Amino acid sequence: MNPRKIILCPNPNRDRGMEATHRAEHLLRSMGFRTVVCSPFKDQKEGAFADYDVRPLTAELRSADLLITFGGDGTILHLAKLAALNKTPVLGINMGGLGFIAELEAGELDLLKKLRDWDFETEERMMLDVTVQREGRQIYQNLGLNDAVIREGPISHVIHLKVSSDGRHLADIAGDGVSIATPTGSTAYSLAAGGPVVEPVAQTMVVCPICTHNMRFSSYVLSPEHVLTIELERNGRKPVYLCVDESRAFSLKADDRIQVRRSKHTVRLVRLTERSFCEIFAQKMLPGGFDDEK
Repeated sequence: MNPRKIILCPNPNRDRGMEATHRAEHLLRSMGFRTVVCSPFKDQKEGAFADYDVRPLTAELRSADLLITFGGDGTILHLAKLAALNKTPVLGINMGGLGFIAELEAGELDLLKKLRDWDFETEERMMLDVTVQREGRQIYQNLGLNDAVIREGPISHVIHLKVSSDGRHLADIAGDGVSIATPTGSTAYSLAAGGPVVEPVAQTMVVCPICTHNMRFSSYVLSPEHVLTIELERNGRKPVYLCVDESRAFSLKADDRIQVRRSKHTVRLVRLTERSFCEIFAQKMLPGGFDDEK
């Protein structure tokens, strides 16, 4: 039987000198796994990965059994689409800030020993399919783990959005924009905009206005069966952008229709600890928790 193949995907801006990657590689190979190192990003500077022979990620994922990331949650978000399309489970090593999606902290690499017997749990995380229709044809499509955000451009101004669900009016928003988040994304931009915290394995969509002028509307938590449509209203030439999981912003035009729905694809996150989401949230976000210990 061929040894299982594990991709190590370090963010060189976080794992400087590839120290954590080296330690993980040594541990995994001592247990009989085959490892390859791939870059999570394109166009990395020469020498960013020390002496590693960096392999092309897209090609290596086709035969991979596991993807381990070294960085922050942003690194996982950047790789979520590829991992979901290839049905490859993801294990995150947090070397960034808060790290809600990553399973292990940088000082917990010894817990990788739990992979030895390949008997571990995974959590399936809901994703969003996001499309833009312009003049009757689809011009944009993306897949997101966290959220789809529609907001004003670099010059601050009020934008007007009409949100409907399955063809029925849901809300009119006047403000900086709107975030449509998965449960995983509920602790990201949505939370900063005043949205609720949702257990990440739930199946919901959170519609949260960003700096709305309508104080009667805070946010909605909706069934994932809904198909949401967002239309731009009375914005003239004001720049409005769509961003999915912190990807490159897509410029919207006046008559564009943005649709957001639950995707058939999911991300499987490997779990090696007994920590619950509520415990992690309390540790990292509440007074006396993670931040206050640093």
